[in-house]
Amino acid sequence: MTTRPIVRWAHVFVDRSVADLGPALDFWTAVTGTRVSEPRGEVGEFVTLLPEVSDACVKAQGVGDGPGGAHLDLSVEDVPALVEWAVGLGAEVVADHDGWAVLRSPGGQLFCAVPWQGESVRPPVTGVPGGATSRLDQVCLDVAPGAFVAETAFWAGLTGWESLAGALPEFHLVRPPAGLPLRVLLQRLGADRPAAAHLDLACSDVDAVRARHETLGATVVGRGARWTVMRDPVGGTYCLTGRDPATGSLP
Repeated sequence: MTTRPIVRWAHVFVDRSVADLGPALDFWTAVTGTRVSEPRGEVGEFVTLLPEVSDACVKAQGVGDGPGGAHLDLSVEDVPALVEWAVGLGAEVVADHDGWAVLRSPGGQLFCAVPWQGESVRPPVTGVPGGATSRLDQVCLDVAPGAFVAETAFWAGLTGWESLAGALPEFHLVRPPAGLPLRVLLQRLGADRPAAAHLDLACSDVDAVRARHETLGATVVGRGARWTVMRDPVGGTYCLTGRDPATGSLP
């Protein structure tokens, strides 16, 4: 097996149906303080959410029917080396494109290996009226109970990032070095279901951020110990979490 490549940057994709991509982008640009790039792809299915300053770490993709989810792109200097490393850890190559690849983790999570384009400056926090702040800084992987241990080992081994037990036993955090924009949180589900992923925002004041999102068309689905589950205006699930937007840490 080759030496593990260093993950230089990461992007999270907001995956929504092609028919709903426009309204989804209206919402996600508003809550992240970004603007939409020119579309890319064969049918214009890819866009980047561009901050006013710094490098982008959020993109969006038009997919098939349904509310969609999320997936990670890991940026490295040597894509074939990352693919080889991932396969050695149990991943499967789903599609091998010119310069990048789509893979599936042992637990069924899709992700991409892509070339690093020199990104290095993390986007700033986003403010809401009243002074609260938030940051889209985490991808939560929803993992079936029987796959949880192996999947946590896979993501820690794939990235080389710090692997930490969560605040609750059903969570495990894979935390990147300082300066990288996105963390990976694995959540052990209560019952088996297909692998999925959703977005998490760190919020200085969950209720204030929730109120702002509701004015933009989001709705509350449920509440947990330190988080509120939301649906965006086109049905995609995400969470507002009570963490420090600057550091990602619990208060």
